[in-house]
Amino acid sequence: MWKQQIESYVSWLKKAGKAEATVIAYQKDIEQLAEFLMKGGKTDFQQVTAEDIEAYKAELNTLRYTDKSVSRKLNSIKSFFRYLLETDVVAENPVRKVSHPKYKVAPPRVLAKTEYRALRDACKTDARMSAVIELLLQTGIRISELAGMQLEDINLDKQELFIRAHGSHGSRIVPLNEAACDAIRLYEKIRPRTKERTFFLTKSCRPFLVRNIRSAIDRYFKIAGIEDAKVNDLRHTFIVEQLAAGVPLVNVSKIVGHKRLSTTERYLQFLDLEDMHTDVEIREL
Repeated sequence: MWKQQIESYVSWLKKAGKAEATVIAYQKDIEQLAEFLMKGGKTDFQQVTAEDIEAYKAELNTLRYTDKSVSRKLNSIKSFFRYLLETDVVAENPVRKVSHPKYKVAPPRVLAKTEYRALRDACKTDARMSAVIELLLQTGIRISELAGMQLEDINLDKQELFIRAHGSHGSRIVPLNEAACDAIRLYEKIRPRTKERTFFLTKSCRPFLVRNIRSAIDRYFKIAGIEDAKVNDLRHTFIVEQLAAGVPLVNVSKIVGHKRLSTTERYLQFLDLEDMHTDVEIREL
């Protein structure tokens, strides 16, 4: 019964257009919960109570999961039980009154001018990574969107990049400035000749996967001497610099593909930071 209900939920998530990574994460979270409940003698989700979920939260704390991780798992569990309630598998939702642990959300990290210049210098002899970092810095696209870029998505004549719809994110057109176009042209010169349409490739002509891109960028962060930085910080930097340059909030939100304008508004708090007006080029839609 456990397996059948979980498989049904996973199928529903896929039909709802959830990203593959999200589906996998939710599935693992529910399977982990099921394993815990079975140890306690529960054989069906209909038997689950709020006390069981609270006990599971306590178990996660014992296993030294962070409050943020516990909260994320609880989101998965709440989504699952809402599905079971809507499909009449359970008569009531035992997770409805279970509270999330409180934790502080770290503010976005914005790279200083000296930092992203050092990052560029660190990878200037690597045409592929120079293009990867320049695109992330000059367009604000997500790393998953960069990994999914196809040859036909790039239009250097119009200086545009087509971002394909994936998961819950719709498609959009992102402008390319001269710095981004130049980086793309340099990589095209050394890109392996192959029938593979994915733009960024490994030496073996296979798609350059997200996890490998992330690892490569982390390595260049270290080479550049940039501490406590992550790949998403390039996106954060782009958003803040666009706003600092006076690009309208709505335009920035559209460029980076935020679903809600309020998400973009959160970056306004960084506009009074020192060392803001950098040489990251700006182009409005």
